[in-house]
Amino acid sequence: MPTTLRIESPFPYPILLGRGLEVPRSEGPKALLYDTAVEGFALGLAQRLEIPYRLGLAGGEGAKTLETYAQALSWLAGKALPRNTTLYVVGGGTLTDLGGFLAASYLRGIRFINVPTTTLAIVDASVGNKTGINLPEGKNLVGAFYAPEGVYADLEALATLPETPFKEGLVEAFKHGLIAGDEGLLEVEPLSRSSPALEAYLARAVAVKIAVVEADPRETGERRKLNLGHTLGHALEAATQHQLSHGAAVAYGLLFAALLGRAHGGTDLTPAVQNLLAWLSPPRLPPLEWEALAPFMARDKKTLGTSLHWVVPMGMGKLEIHPISEEVLRQTYAEFLSLSPNP
Repeated sequence: MPTTLRIESPFPYPILLGRGLEVPRSEGPKALLYDTAVEGFALGLAQRLEIPYRLGLAGGEGAKTLETYAQALSWLAGKALPRNTTLYVVGGGTLTDLGGFLAASYLRGIRFINVPTTTLAIVDASVGNKTGINLPEGKNLVGAFYAPEGVYADLEALATLPETPFKEGLVEAFKHGLIAGDEGLLEVEPLSRSSPALEAYLARAVAVKIAVVEADPRETGERRKLNLGHTLGHALEAATQHQLSHGAAVAYGLLFAALLGRAHGGTDLTPAVQNLLAWLSPPRLPPLEWEALAPFMARDKKTLGTSLHWVVPMGMGKLEIHPISEEVLRQTYAEFLSLSPNP
């Protein structure tokens, strides 16, 4: 039996995790948007559900551009698909972000179902109603809050997921452990794609996100905690033109956040994050000066007025959100560079 979770607010829908899941067949017209990296899995689903219209795209941040968004919109319009269409979105986090925004905006809203096929999409991107695409000026600057009809995470799709993206997706689950004070979610090292404990671990991480989203559906307060590690992480992604992946960038961002917490008198979480980085073995950071990152952080969605608010972990399950002085940020960044792994 699959693990069944449910998000209730503001729009209820089920979230199922397991192996060999049965994805429901919707009524009315159906279309499939899928990541070509999981083409076999996606087309097998299309055959079972009798989905006649299919568009495959390469995953990665290149899928979240205005050009790709326009291409996908034109594909739907070219098929003359009506408002009662259901869009099935199969792939990683970039595809579920794009697919959700596509569903939110085509004909001012059609139904969609997420079938995440990466650990990142399962624990983070496919759950929580946030959809969107990037601009050259920064990540996720265009989007909408729009809920799927359901999320169906078939763990059999992870069989073809390379080890690096498998691990990088668990960085978000690790982050959920810091947010919730759940030390069990920091134990990533024993996990593998075939691990019997994987389903329960992922469900535990998803449950944290559900609780936060239900408390703050539109990211006006509590939900901003989910951005832990993302302010610097998104800047690193953008400054490197996404040569540094999201998972690796967030792992580095968590180290920076832990250092900020220590600088503000909190419990020192840097050893735990350094253990995560050692397990992850991310690419070496390029020699980026603080000034190269500042423009991207200035456009961060956590900016209120003229102040960028940082998510600062003061201990397990104890987060603060507030502005930080430029002096402290620069000092912490210098320390961060000295501690970052250099394989």
